[in-house]
Amino acid sequence: MTSKASFDTLDTLKADIALMIERLPTLKNRQFIQQALNTILSLADTEIERLDWKILSSALTDMERGFQLFYDYRHVRKVTIFGSARLAPETPEYKMALEFAQRVTDLNFMVMTGGGGGIMQAGHEGAGRENSFGLNIQLPFEQQANPYIEGDHKLIHFKYFFTRKLFLLKESDAVALFAGGFGTQDEAFECMTLSQTGKFGPVPLVLIDHPGGDYWRCWSEYIEKHLLQTGLVSPDDSSLYTITDNLDVACDAITQFYQVYHSSRYVSNRLIIRLKSDLSDEALDQLNTNYSDILVQGKIERTQALPQEGQDDTVDLPRLILDFNQRDLGRLYQMIAAINKMGRPSAEDKAHPELK
Repeated sequence: MTSKASFDTLDTLKADIALMIERLPTLKNRQFIQQALNTILSLADTEIERLDWKILSSALTDMERGFQLFYDYRHVRKVTIFGSARLAPETPEYKMALEFAQRVTDLNFMVMTGGGGGIMQAGHEGAGRENSFGLNIQLPFEQQANPYIEGDHKLIHFKYFFTRKLFLLKESDAVALFAGGFGTQDEAFECMTLSQTGKFGPVPLVLIDHPGGDYWRCWSEYIEKHLLQTGLVSPDDSSLYTITDNLDVACDAITQFYQVYHSSRYVSNRLIIRLKSDLSDEALDQLNTNYSDILVQGKIERTQALPQEGQDDTVDLPRLILDFNQRDLGRLYQMIAAINKMGRPSAEDKAHPELK
C-alpha cells in the first residue's frame, strides 16, 4: 500500500514540475508536456519491473525520432506501401510496386515504407531517395536497410513494431498493400480494423495485385465467405478498400479521394469534415437525404472552423459538421466518395493533391 508520505512526496514533485513548466519558453502545448511528465512521475511511484521501464524508455525514443522527422513534412501527402521483404526484383509484384511508387511521386506524393528489401526496396527505388521515408525495424535478420534509402536522413531504425506501425499509419494519407506474408497480412487486417473502428483515417486503402494476379482477389473471397456471409463484418465495410491489378485504378482511388475532401477530426464527439471547396445547397440536401442513417441526431450542416480548431492550419477551409454515429464507417467512406463527385475543386487543388 502506498503511504501518506509517498503521496505527499508525489504531490510535491508534481508541484515542482508545474513550476518547471512555467520556466519553459512560451509553448502552445505546455499542458500536454506537463501531463506527460506527471504520468511518468505517477508511474515512478508504483512497483513495475525494470523491463517495463526499458519498454517505456525505448518506445518514447522511437516516437521522439518519428515526431522530429515528420514535423518538417507535415504538409506533404504521403502514401504508405506494405508488402513482402522476400520478393526479388525480377518478380511481377516487385515491378508493380516500383512502378506504383514512381507514379504516386509523379502525383507529388511521398512514399513511406519499411527500410528492408522486397516490396519496401521497390517502393524506394520507384520513388527515389528524395521522395522516400524508410521506417526500418531492428531484427536479428532482414534489418539491413536497402541501398536506395541507406544513409538517408529520412531513414529511422525503430525498436518496436508498434511504434513503427504508428508512424506508418499516422503520417499516411493513403495505404497501398502488395503481396506478403504474415507481416503484410497483419498490416492489412490492422488497417481494416482501425478504419472500421474510426481509429485511422479516413484514407484510401488500395490492395494491389500484379496484372492477372489473384493474391488480394483470393483474400477478398475469404472475406466474403467467412466474414461477410456469416455476419462478422458489415456489407458496407467493402467500401473501406479497393482491390485492383490496374495501376490507373489504384492511383485514381487515391487522388479522387482528395478531390474535394481534405481531412476530418472530431470536436466534442461531432465529426468535422474539411473540404477544398464548398458544396451547393442542393448537394448538401442530397447528403442529408442519402446519409441520414449514419446520424445520431440533427442534420449535416455547414460550419466555420470551431474554436477548438483555432491552431489548425485548415481554419480557412469550408467545413461540414455532423453527429456521426461513429459506427458505420463504410457508409462514411461512401459519403466521402459522394462529396468528391459533388464539389468542384479549384485548378490549384487539382494540380497539387499533395498539399494538406
